Amino acid sequence: MMVRITALVLGFGLMAAPALADLKQAVEGQLTPGYAAFAKASADLAAAADKDCSPEAVKPAWNAAYDAWLAVSFFHLGPVEDDGRALAIHFWPDPKGLGAKAQRALLSGDAAALEPAAFADQSVAARGLMGLERLLYPDTPFEGDACPLIRATASDLARMASGVNADWPAYAATLLTAGEPGNTAFLSPQEALQALFTQGATGLEAIVDQQLGRPLGSFDKPHPERAESGAAGRSQRNVALMLQALRGFAAALDDKSVLTLAGLDRAVGLAEKLDDPAFAAVGDPQGHLRVEIVQQAVKAARDTMIAEMAPALGVDLGFNSQDGD
Repeated sequence: MMVRITALVLGFGLMAAPALADLKQAVEGQLTPGYAAFAKASADLAAAADKDCSPEAVKPAWNAAYDAWLAVSFFHLGPVEDDGRALAIHFWPDPKGLGAKAQRALLSGDAAALEPAAFADQSVAARGLMGLERLLYPDTPFEGDACPLIRATASDLARMASGVNADWPAYAATLLTAGEPGNTAFLSPQEALQALFTQGATGLEAIVDQQLGRPLGSFDKPHPERAESGAAGRSQRNVALMLQALRGFAAALDDKSVLTLAGLDRAVGLAEKLDDPAFAAVGDPQGHLRVEIVQQAVKAARDTMIAEMAPALGVDLGFNSQDGD
């Protein structure tokens, strides 16, 4: 009996050290530089809009900020959730068109609403990356001068990104000190590790259900108009970049889960080869099938992640902020 107990104790000891290493690599190797990059790209976007607010001048900086956001967009814990920042940064989907309605009201309303303090209290649907997309890639031109709203939206995005980046180190420390005295958020490293694992798995689920599922609809009734960032022609790019980020995050959590990483590599490769920037081809049977194959690959990678990586890390799929009530 003593031999068995000793073996168990040694086993738990071996699990604890990798858990701390996995936490550190995922937090400091990906999330910390990711938030810093997003803050810089958003500041560059605000500076570009301030210099020249014409859509053609702002689009490159907006696309760069969007790219930077996708590296961390799957993570819904910590300062990005404070004050509804994540929703304001990236409010999508918006099936009722709330963002466009709110923006039209802002364009025709009191200019004081565009001042930084006032704009921060405006509807999240009118702000952030998606608010800027409507202004830079409009289906129909907005009435009036959109320049003040472009500048206000870009400045507000930079403010939020800077706030997340400034607040992140404290939350990162909370993750990395899980189980230590005084840490009431995470009572053990395994709790923190489970929280991170859940974010990764949920990010893959969002790609399956939202970024791919919404435009796919059904074979008989596809909805290409529902694609994320279809106006900017970056629906496919969003999926590929988010998959790349999640692949890196998974490798940081456990680079020995080779089946999971292989599955994610396959999904990334398929997404990159689609040649359907706005998922406009889902209305065609062959185009629909190609996007559906990507969706199936992402789902398979997620299933493998849960079956392989979760036991290896000693965690399961926990609650996340996107589950709802």
